Amino acid sequence: MNNIIISPSILSADFMNLDNEINSVKNAGAKWIHIDVMDGHFVPNISYGAPIMKCIRKRNDMFFDTHLMISEPLRYAEDFVKAGANRITFHFESDDEPMAVIEKIRSLGASPA
Repeated sequence: MNNIIISPSILSADFMNLDNEINSVKNAGAKWIHIDVMDGHFVPNISYGAPIMKCIRKRNDMFFDTHLMISEPLRYAEDFVKAGANRITFHFESDDEPMAVIEKIRSLGASPA
């Protein structure tokens, strides 16, 4: 039995062709995509947020492995689950109440990681 899951990141994708880039990894056999969310505060770079993820979800049924590299993930967890996140990874030190973040993610029907 093969338990290996490959979750290609779309961080390096061409944003002008994001739909095609995601379809390319899906057609190659990937069942998950890894979505790195950066806020420019917790980490110095900025990527995309829940509105972009929601647009991707409308055209895609892949498993969304969402990595929140943001401050205050408790504040934003619901936005990302509503946008289509299946699993949310966050940095323990990014929130004063990491257990509350885990509980919130679970209560919304997503898996914390």
